[in-house]
Amino acid sequence: MVSEPAAARAQCPYCGVGCGLELKPPAEAGDPQWTARGDRHHPSSLGQVCVKGATVGETLHHNRLTTPLWRASFDQPFAPISWDQAFALLVDRIRATLAQQGPQGLAIYGSGQFLTEDYYIANKLLKGALGSNNFDANSRLCMSSAVAGYARSLGSDGPPCCYDDLDAADLVFLIGTNTAECHPVLFQRLLKRKRKEKDALRLVVVDPRATATSDAADLHLAIRPGTDLVLLHGVGHLLLEQQALDPRFIAEHTEGFAELRELWQQWGPQRVCDLCGITEADLRQLAQWWEQAAGVLSLWSMGVNQSREGTATVSGIINLHLATAQIGRSGAGPFSLTGQPNAMGGREAGGLAHLLPGYRSVAHAEHRTAVEHHWGFGPGSIAPEPGLAVWEQIEAMERGELGLWWVAATNPLVSMPSLDRVRAAAGQCPLVVLSEAYAGTETAAVAHLLLPAAQWSEKSGVMTNSERRVTLCPAFRPAPGEARPDWAIFAELGRRLGFGQQFSYGSAAEVFAEFVELTAGRVCDLSGLSHALLAEHGPQQWPFPAGTAAGGGQPRLYTDHHYPTTTGKARFLAEQPFGLAEPPCAEFPLVLTVGRYLGHWHTMTRTAHVARVGKQHPEPLLEVNPRDAATHGLEDGAMAEVESRRGAVAARVSVTERIRPGTVFLPMHWGASQPNACEANRLMHEQACDHSKQPELKAAAVRLRHLV
Repeated sequence: MVSEPAAARAQCPYCGVGCGLELKPPAEAGDPQWTARGDRHHPSSLGQVCVKGATVGETLHHNRLTTPLWRASFDQPFAPISWDQAFALLVDRIRATLAQQGPQGLAIYGSGQFLTEDYYIANKLLKGALGSNNFDANSRLCMSSAVAGYARSLGSDGPPCCYDDLDAADLVFLIGTNTAECHPVLFQRLLKRKRKEKDALRLVVVDPRATATSDAADLHLAIRPGTDLVLLHGVGHLLLEQQALDPRFIAEHTEGFAELRELWQQWGPQRVCDLCGITEADLRQLAQWWEQAAGVLSLWSMGVNQSREGTATVSGIINLHLATAQIGRSGAGPFSLTGQPNAMGGREAGGLAHLLPGYRSVAHAEHRTAVEHHWGFGPGSIAPEPGLAVWEQIEAMERGELGLWWVAATNPLVSMPSLDRVRAAAGQCPLVVLSEAYAGTETAAVAHLLLPAAQWSEKSGVMTNSERRVTLCPAFRPAPGEARPDWAIFAELGRRLGFGQQFSYGSAAEVFAEFVELTAGRVCDLSGLSHALLAEHGPQQWPFPAGTAAGGGQPRLYTDHHYPTTTGKARFLAEQPFGLAEPPCAEFPLVLTVGRYLGHWHTMTRTAHVARVGKQHPEPLLEVNPRDAATHGLEDGAMAEVESRRGAVAARVSVTERIRPGTVFLPMHWGASQPNACEANRLMHEQACDHSKQPELKAAAVRLRHLV
């Protein structure tokens, strides 16, 4: 009897839920397609999986880059070169840039698709060996407001909750998240519980658009875009009015409440409801349910984070939890849902321009010293100033200040705002490098050097999901052609630049072992983890200090109500709302908001190759309220032009009551290389939150025109 080939187990490489997958090899020799199903042993998902995870095996072998490609200018075709030639080009350009412009002339833009080992070595190379803090990642576009909000309010990044809180909360408050489509397995967990315990769980959804998430809600607040913080202050006002706060908790465990009280008193129900476009009855209902709930769990994602006041809104959510002692216990807390599969791991590894590994800051002298010593670089190797966030990298290219822009495992020519500016800026850079698994992405059109990267499934390493759970993702299939893991590419370059001792790794396990030592004693302590432990015992949740037994990770942070601030107390932040960075006006009377469809992943690099997803979402649809459709002479199914101050795109109209008047919606997936191309982010502006530097990708002023 022939035994069935062993399945591989890994974390799904799509969203931040971090579902466990069981992957089975092809049934026949020569068949490249693996099959995937939910891993019932993974504690975060318990066997559940969405359509993206279920079909990921269909995407692994299509349209792959297999050899380095080079062209001296964009008007030339790419030609294959060897890895030695590619490294020689990189070394020459790096040395020339250092001589001419200094370390600030080098920049890397990475990705939440990285494994933690990739993140770590990229940061070590750029920030340590080359002295440039210009490493940023696409987490800047999705999670940096959550990072800044947690740090400002609680003293450190790190979601304090876990998925088990979904099973214990009485009230789940979903704001700025279409969880049903963007984090579907978590939402199905909520729905399953609601069907079983209808009277024990209430769902409140805040979203200008009706979605599959709001369809299941007990209360849907279809607020005007840009009024999230107004709403939160209005809830605070009513909780004050109802004497529903916890004065003992406030006195013992927080600071700054006097200023917040004064601010909340200014935001009475009539003022709030007029600005938000909701009824006072609905606002009072939310406040009443918050007061009555034994456990309130807030969930948010891009709708909150991608805003000029994203960090303030995150702190506004945390304010409500602190004022009512809804934190640090079962079924309660402010819970950010990450967008990318390893955005959390990137934050742990220092994967933003102001961070160092272990939730450290480049601006902190002791933090720099600790990391320099661990990395084996001399004092002063790490620059004391934060590096360039990704939009600042674009601006630097516009000014001719970057000699090298290296993009890895992401597709900014779809996901960035103001795409025409991004294209033009890249054209000003002497060397644009793209490390990518797939051929023909939109970003390849502005690259000089393409490096074939091994992707998830072809390299070993770890990912951390939204509930701080770390999963080992093994290499279970060979990389095509000459593709290499990203960490190995960065390490080889480090050796060729003369840092042989610092980059002498033989495996990803060695990289991870070095990284976790840097987390010892930090909030994100992973020092007790190793590839071997994760392989033997499965996913583990941090904090997981050295000596912790398997399964002994901490599900919740701050259960003792001591916070990593200078005083040990959490901070209330009192900040006035200022609304949209680009509000509608007479010339551009509508607000465009963008988002995701269930079946597609961001830029469709993988999901465009899945036939059933293509049938489910064959084209992007412009959702328009009937009132706005009538005003602009649009009918359902017609083609319309959507124009902002930055450009115009065309899309088919879907006339629907599910979008509030004055607001229209487009999905953001269809880049220039896709059939039915509709570059939604061409229309979006680059204005960003002052604290997080996260662009306001969720709202821009537009006008509509019927296309014949």
